[in-house]
Amino acid sequence: MHLTYFGANSWLLELGQHRILIDPWLVGSLIFGNLPWFFKGDKPQVLDALPNKIDLILLSQGLEDHAHKPTLKMLDKTIPVVGSTSAAKIVKELGYTQVTSLTPNQTFTLANQVEIRALAGAPIGPLQQENSYLIKQLDSGTSLYYEPHGYPPIELKDYAPVDVVISPVITMELPLLGSIIQGNKTALQLAQSVKPQVFLNTAAGGNVQYSGLLNYLIRIVGSMDELRSQLAQHNLPTQVIDPQLKEPIELNLLPQVA
Repeated sequence: MHLTYFGANSWLLELGQHRILIDPWLVGSLIFGNLPWFFKGDKPQVLDALPNKIDLILLSQGLEDHAHKPTLKMLDKTIPVVGSTSAAKIVKELGYTQVTSLTPNQTFTLANQVEIRALAGAPIGPLQQENSYLIKQLDSGTSLYYEPHGYPPIELKDYAPVDVVISPVITMELPLLGSIIQGNKTALQLAQSVKPQVFLNTAAGGNVQYSGLLNYLIRIVGSMDELRSQLAQHNLPTQVIDPQLKEPIELNLLPQVA
């Protein structure tokens, strides 16, 4: 398994012969609701080129930091897309021709070799449920769980062990609203539940520079070292990795025993 991190929640997963682009934000700024004064994100490095030979785009949410319209407009619209209900609606409006909407417990199989199972993800308001994903290479059984806000579902334990987890380590809190990302509250629980060999931090990495009113109100709780300490206290050998922007990560995983 190979992974490349593009900052925020953007990943390229290479599993077997397949390349899956996850929640890509690869060009331009990240702006919520076309209000840069409210929140804006910029990356310190510009990609030389967009990733090529993409077999699938996987979108967990319809929010701008997961379904980033400037990026999606530049990618080949014949690439198959799998996404939450809200994300699927966005890419259809952008002209993508092969779009599959998944709700929790539905699955999609890529080329009869990679199974993508949607599970419950982050709640966005009282009525909108986004996705997390369990991605499994069918011939080897290698598996990866991805959820970018720190909301692991209870039923995830039924699929343990999971080789690799991509989920936030820190919590981001806003006054009155509470946690918008709650990794510090759930990362240890997630590791205990599925016993991953590797835990990769997401959501807050890549040296993204944030500005705007919202950024000044956010309080950050937790750290990579805190999670490593918690894992050691609970005798969990999970390796915690802080991915670096655009640096490929090769994971040589051991066979898991359920």
